[in-house]
Amino acid sequence: MKSKIVKVGYGKVNKVEIGFGKRLTFIGGPCAIESLDHSLYMAEKIKKICETQKIQFIFKSCFNKDSRSSVKSFNGIGIDEGLEILQKVRNKLEVPVISDFSIPSWAQPTADVCDIIQIPAYLCRQTSILEAAAKTMRPINIKKGQFMSPWNMKNSVKKIEFFGNKNILLTERGTFMGYNMLVNDLRSLPIMNETGYPVCYDATHSIQMPTSMGNISGGQREYIPYLVRAAAAGGLHAIFMEVHNNPSKALSDPNTVLNLKYLKKILEQANILFKMRQKIYKSYGQDNVE
Repeated sequence: MKSKIVKVGYGKVNKVEIGFGKRLTFIGGPCAIESLDHSLYMAEKIKKICETQKIQFIFKSCFNKDSRSSVKSFNGIGIDEGLEILQKVRNKLEVPVISDFSIPSWAQPTADVCDIIQIPAYLCRQTSILEAAAKTMRPINIKKGQFMSPWNMKNSVKKIEFFGNKNILLTERGTFMGYNMLVNDLRSLPIMNETGYPVCYDATHSIQMPTSMGNISGGQREYIPYLVRAAAAGGLHAIFMEVHNNPSKALSDPNTVLNLKYLKKILEQANILFKMRQKIYKSYGQDNVE
C-alpha cells in the first residue's frame, strides 16, 4: 500500500513531506526542553547533520513530561516558556518543530506554535486528547502505546478521522513484555502502514527499561543502531530519536537519549538502507512486497 503523504511545515520553515517516495525524515532533539540556548544549540547541530545526509528534519522537544514515575523528577519547563522557546527555535533556524501535549486544553496552544503535534503513547486511546488534536487541523504523530497491538492503532486513526483530520503519522515505540522490559516487533511498521498512513520508528524509547531503576527508567542504548538499521530496512518513513549532547546530564530520560556524537553515523547507515528499500519497493509499485 502506498501511504498518504503527511505534509509538515507552514510559513518560512523548511517543508517536510513524509511518506512513500519521499526522503527519510528525522524527528529528534532533547526529551525535554531545558533552556533556549540548549534548544538552539541542539537544533542547529542536528540540522547540519541532517543536511549533510539530505534527510528532512523536524526538531522535537517537550515542555511538559506528564508521565514521570517520581513526583521529584523534572516535569518540564512549562507550556508558556516551552512554546516560546520552540517558537524561537522555529523562527531562527527555519525548521519545523513538534511537541506533545497531555491535556486537551493544551492542544490548540501547542498547534499554534508547532508544525506537527504529538500524542503521547500512554494517551493514544484517549478520545478527548485525540479529538482536541484532530480539531487543530495540524498533522498529528500518534505514538503507539506500549500496551497496544499495531493492528489496534486503526481505532485511534478512525477517531482522528472522525473529527475531520487526515494528516496522521503512526510511531512504533516498543511493546511491554513482562515487567520493566520493552520488545520491538517490527511487523508493526507494515501493519500500521495498512491504515494508509506513513509510519515512524522511535528508537530511543524502544530501548527503554521502564522504571527498572526504582523511580526512573533504565535503558539499553547500545542496541539503538541495530534497531534503527532493522527498521530502516523494514518499512519506516521517519525515524524518531531523543538526542542530547551530554546524556548523563539530561534532565529527562538520561539513560535512553542518544549521545549527539553518534547521530551522524546512525542516520547515514539508516539512510542507505532506507534508499535501498525505497528502490526495491518502487520497482513493485507499492510500499510492501508480498
